[in-house]
Amino acid sequence: MSAEQQVITIDDISADNAPAIYVAGGLGQFFDAVKAEVTGEVPDLKTAKGRARIASLAATVSKSKTAVEKPGRDYLKRLKEMPKVVEAELREFVTKMDALRDATRQPLTDWEAAELARTDKHVDGIQAIKDLAVFESTPTAAHVADLIAQLELVAISETWEEFLAEAAQVKDQTLVKLRALRAERTQYEAEQAELVRLRAEAEAQAQRDRDAEIARAAAEQARLQAEQQAKAEREAAARREQELLDQAAATQRAAAQAALEAEAAAECQRLQLELQAEQSRAAAAQAETNRIATEQRAEQERIAAVRRQEEAVEQARLAEIARQAAEAEEAQRQQKAREADQAHKVKIMGAAKEALMSMNITEELAKAIVLKIARREVPNITIHF
Repeated sequence: MSAEQQVITIDDISADNAPAIYVAGGLGQFFDAVKAEVTGEVPDLKTAKGRARIASLAATVSKSKTAVEKPGRDYLKRLKEMPKVVEAELREFVTKMDALRDATRQPLTDWEAAELARTDKHVDGIQAIKDLAVFESTPTAAHVADLIAQLELVAISETWEEFLAEAAQVKDQTLVKLRALRAERTQYEAEQAELVRLRAEAEAQAQRDRDAEIARAAAEQARLQAEQQAKAEREAAARREQELLDQAAATQRAAAQAALEAEAAAECQRLQLELQAEQSRAAAAQAETNRIATEQRAEQERIAAVRRQEEAVEQARLAEIARQAAEAEEAQRQQKAREADQAHKVKIMGAAKEALMSMNITEELAKAIVLKIARREVPNITIHF
């Protein structure tokens, strides 16, 4: 380098050799050359020629300074512009390389998203099977039977892929739970229906017993009244007969007349007793009629109770159908929400993985880190979806 600088003069400075000249210590040779030139002679200040020579040497120094400074300034200006050019070139290069990287990796990114969606679909399907055995309130046997029918239609085939064994196990376990619950609810509902029937029969029997007791009491009261009245009449007849006997001693005619009157009275009494007996029989017949009417009312009430029970069952069935429809609509809404949430998660996790990869982490490692954080297996670190 110094050999090359030794043959370069100030007049030889150009844009081509500027990088080799304008370096640390690179201008010393020019200073030394100019200094040697202007100090190599000592002009005489006493003469005009000497003074002119000094002025000429000073002008030579200024000219040499300008000859070195101006190319240097131009070179410095180019150096100042160079970072901008380099920055623009690097920016364009980085942009193109990033686009090339993304395009190169796009098939894998698409595969990862599809793989995540595929596994999530199977996980959601298995959870949906489990949810069939979860109830907010006690279901009816009919509702459980419908759930069993729905679950039995779920095909466990190769479409479940690596989740086939788990899906089959969860389906079997859920069917066992639902079938046990159906048997329990069927027995409970049958017991409740039997209790309703027994209560209706008991009420009807109690009413029949009350009516029979009323009829018996009425008949007994009528019998006692008839007996008491007959006894009173017999006693009165006896008294009258005694009086007639006493009077018979007085007069035969009066006795005969009294006998006739007594006979007429007895006949009248007999007829009255027969009338009362007939009335008692009529009262007993009316009591029996009332008993039969009471039994008929009880039977009608039992039939009405059965009809109300059937209507209640039908209303419950219709309500259950409406509830199932609402559940199906809610399940569809939740499925759409899960799909939207899944797409959002894929996007967020993909961005997180790209950020990790920008730190020179391999794609596989970045994916493993993101998945581990998403599953909350890394303490104190979470991904905000």
